[in-house]
Amino acid sequence: MNDTGFTYFVGRNILAPLARMIYRPRIEGRALVPRTGPVIFAANHLSFIDSFVIPLAAPRPVQFLAKSSYFDGPGLKGKLSREFFTALGASPVERGAGQAALDALDQQRRMLEAGKPIALYPEGTRSLDGRLYKGRTGVAFLALQTGAPVVPVGLIGTNEAMPVGAKFPRLSPRVTIRFGAPLDLSAHGAANSGRARRLATDEIMAAIHALSEQELAGTYNEVPAHGTIERIKQVLPHERR
Repeated sequence: MNDTGFTYFVGRNILAPLARMIYRPRIEGRALVPRTGPVIFAANHLSFIDSFVIPLAAPRPVQFLAKSSYFDGPGLKGKLSREFFTALGASPVERGAGQAALDALDQQRRMLEAGKPIALYPEGTRSLDGRLYKGRTGVAFLALQTGAPVVPVGLIGTNEAMPVGAKFPRLSPRVTIRFGAPLDLSAHGAANSGRARRLATDEIMAAIHALSEQELAGTYNEVPAHGTIERIKQVLPHERR
């Protein structure tokens, strides 16, 4: 077993059960998760700890992407960060739009084609006000392209367990993780159809909403625009990937 394999083994078989014992999360719907083959876990996004909570609760190992700075830091701190995220099943990715976003999609596609479950957030970024924002179409694109079923996930209370700015999660309140029935999105059409991607995304978000019971924002969760051109881009109609 190589170092990466050993680190992940420790995280999956020792740290995860220990964390479940300490934080006692409420987990619902685990029996609905397919036990074999590729799966896309599509969840709402409330807190930094969401990417830890999903692998903690899922009945299968889950892969997800984390920004590359968590893996390439110098010194002891950098090594500990790299080992921690590797133990969770994270892989490094360059964050950003354009080619970086396409490279991330391709990296996730390869994971699915290898039969691995992955976790994604259709909202794109954390909701700071607790509302559920419109989904971007990248998750639907992957599902339609690979044929992988989408398991909707509703996370409840993670923003209270670890609010923005907190260094460590609190022991209370207990968080709730709800897994929904897998969604077969193939009826919406091909991945190269913008209409198919939009309809599939809306179905995913409706399933997440039924599980999370959040208030709907009715808009995209946009990163604050810098400069006039970026502000214009945000108000023009276009498909969010």
